[in-house]
Amino acid sequence: MTKCNDIIENELTEIAMRLIEEKFRKLGTDNAPGQEVRQQITQGDLKLVGDNIPGRVVDFSHGDVDAFTPIPGSFEAFTEGYEVGGAQAYTEYRGSLVIREDLAQKLATFTGSPVQGDEDLIITTGTQGALFLAAASTIARGTKVVVVQPDYFANRKLVEFFDGEMIPVPMDYLNVKGKAGLDLNVLEDAFKQGAEVFLFSNPNNPAGVVYSEDEIIEIARLAEKYSVTLIVDQLYSRLRYDGESYTHMCAHWHKAGLDGNKIVTIIGPSKTESMSGYRLGVAFGSPEIIERMEKLQAIVSLRAAGYNQAVLKTWFSEPEGWMEQRIKAHQAIRNDLIEILSNIEDVRVRTPQAGSYLFPQLPKLNSSGLDFVRALRLQACVIVTPGTEFSPYAESSIRFNFSQNHQAAVDAVQRVAKMVARYRI
Repeated sequence: MTKCNDIIENELTEIAMRLIEEKFRKLGTDNAPGQEVRQQITQGDLKLVGDNIPGRVVDFSHGDVDAFTPIPGSFEAFTEGYEVGGAQAYTEYRGSLVIREDLAQKLATFTGSPVQGDEDLIITTGTQGALFLAAASTIARGTKVVVVQPDYFANRKLVEFFDGEMIPVPMDYLNVKGKAGLDLNVLEDAFKQGAEVFLFSNPNNPAGVVYSEDEIIEIARLAEKYSVTLIVDQLYSRLRYDGESYTHMCAHWHKAGLDGNKIVTIIGPSKTESMSGYRLGVAFGSPEIIERMEKLQAIVSLRAAGYNQAVLKTWFSEPEGWMEQRIKAHQAIRNDLIEILSNIEDVRVRTPQAGSYLFPQLPKLNSSGLDFVRALRLQACVIVTPGTEFSPYAESSIRFNFSQNHQAAVDAVQRVAKMVARYRI
């Protein structure tokens, strides 16, 4: 009997190890931003795309902080934080109260929703850290979570990692105008199936579309009706083009008098403000969820880097005209790249309303989506993110982060156009 028990125990151990291996396999990082620079690219590989040989790799998997530098004064603010010493190095786990109260006022003004710095705001290690903490605080084994397709690649991976049950809802962003194109009927069906959490980005990453006021109002109504918690990633909500209107879910939520313990908003200065290197993010909303996030952060990373937190003093306090100029520069790049892509036969692309992403759908090619992405890297010195990172149904799409040197981005997308011509069926 003992021998039989030992055999069963060993088999169960092997099963558990396989499940753990599978869980981490799904977290694959090969196509994550910045990771593909590990791949060796030689000038010899580039001869296949003609005479326009680039001097360097153009990595569209993330923004170029050399082309778009951080907020003026951010380094000086970091230095001041360093000079404060231990009091700044060892803040509360949720961040310095002085800085949180300053952020609360700025975010309340920006979003139109009241924010209390002492109770319902936490500073995290980047918005990615905020996303992880928020997901871990609301998703357990069997939790049904609604995920938009396409949407930020980490959303799906986090649901799977925490053993939640993912319910996908499609977003028909290519065939609509003036809104994101989320299928609200399918969303309600998902809520009827018992979804407890809805996790989504607005503006959407990767498509750059903004949810209309009507869509936000309806999402809020359905979430309240079915008691669903909303986690809203608003990372690019400052980088909007052509005076694009924007409805903050948290502001509508407050105005409608909905349950304050059912919403968390994530935002940070890492993208629009090019401060990704400081690893700073903010989450605010439900005091109950924020408290859980603090407890988890206390054992994961203790706190956002103390000296770095001081840099947040510059956020929303940029020099006059700085943000307007940043938006103008990105819009100029967006427009030039859209023109190139729109002139490629059978390529479908929607002009993004916000953010720094383009998500074109390519024509049928004589290679898989992943193989074409690899060919772009090896033959054109261009790194993009494959569409399947954002939806299993987006194999024919690729994502560009166009926060790059303007001319380098234009040259790179022209090389992509040549590659599409070569590989199309």
